[in-house]
Amino acid sequence: MSHIDSQQSFAKPVPQHARVVIIGGGILGCSVAYHLGKLGWRDIVLLEQGQLTCGTTWHAAGLVGQLHGSHATTAFAKYTVELLNSIEAETGQNPGYRESGSISIATHAERLSELKRKADFASLFGIEAHYLTTDEIQQRWPLINPENVLGGIFMPRDGSANPVDLTMALAKGARQHQVQIFEGVEAREVLMEGAEATGVVTDQGTIKADYIVNCSGMWARPLGQKHDVGVPLHACEHYYLVTEAIDSLPHDLPVLRSYCDGTYFKEDAGKLLFGFAHNHAKPWAIHGIPEKFSFESLPFVEDDVMDVLEKAMNRVPILKEVGIRTFFNGPESYSYDGQFVMGAAPNLSNYYILAGLNSTGIQTGPGAG
Repeated sequence: MSHIDSQQSFAKPVPQHARVVIIGGGILGCSVAYHLGKLGWRDIVLLEQGQLTCGTTWHAAGLVGQLHGSHATTAFAKYTVELLNSIEAETGQNPGYRESGSISIATHAERLSELKRKADFASLFGIEAHYLTTDEIQQRWPLINPENVLGGIFMPRDGSANPVDLTMALAKGARQHQVQIFEGVEAREVLMEGAEATGVVTDQGTIKADYIVNCSGMWARPLGQKHDVGVPLHACEHYYLVTEAIDSLPHDLPVLRSYCDGTYFKEDAGKLLFGFAHNHAKPWAIHGIPEKFSFESLPFVEDDVMDVLEKAMNRVPILKEVGIRTFFNGPESYSYDGQFVMGAAPNLSNYYILAGLNSTGIQTGPGAG
């Protein structure tokens, strides 16, 4: 008997009615549950087909950066930092946030101009940002090869969080506000009466509901397709690597982002985690997500990362000297236009969606929820 089967044999049955049913127990579903509960909403139910975080959230790199491409997403990320600094006092659950700061570098004049504009943009939100020269970058990030680096910006209140611990803090806060969270309960379809969502059919009974919120990540699109709600996203492969322990690695190293190379680096318990943003997406599960996909990774194909791996090793030469402890590839949800899939369904009343945050779920998900 699996952990979930064992857990459910002793679990209470799902209710017959709820004011809101949230589908999905990752960072987004737990954020929606937490905030609805905190706003005073009652009779809230969250359904997770496996265990909390088991889809994509559990393997997120956990980067938290506040500057994004729009006012809304920047506001979401700024709120996330505020929540990370307060939620432990509220719930007793440490979200694993480390305010190390971040440095974004530019190797092209156009990117440098963009970073300078971002620093000005940050001031509109009261977000602290400082322009750095190449020498100043090397002082703050001594492992960097400064070749071709023209400058960058330093954001002292950025950092990284533990994605599982943060999600559990949100879930605990939701429960403190009387939200019911059910793990091991699969939402199979949404009930409709005409153009109105009226409930959720699960593998353990039907729940009538006033509102439905689809936060099911890479499952959001196939779930929506069952009732003609378009959720324009798809799962794509996302790689990162973690080195062996590095004795000389500073523990206060800021997160380093090199947008021109599509790479990022962060100190991770004495090791260096580095990941990539590919120029060409590699979609996964185009014929459907495998049944019971939970806490699973994908095959690591070396040829897929050799071009960016070479850039990463050139930027941080110590990577050529240390062993790699973890080669990780996992699915992340990406929308078709790079924007969040967020808001009311256009063709079905009482049905809402929050999904497709394009690998920024940890840094913007708490605010979006």
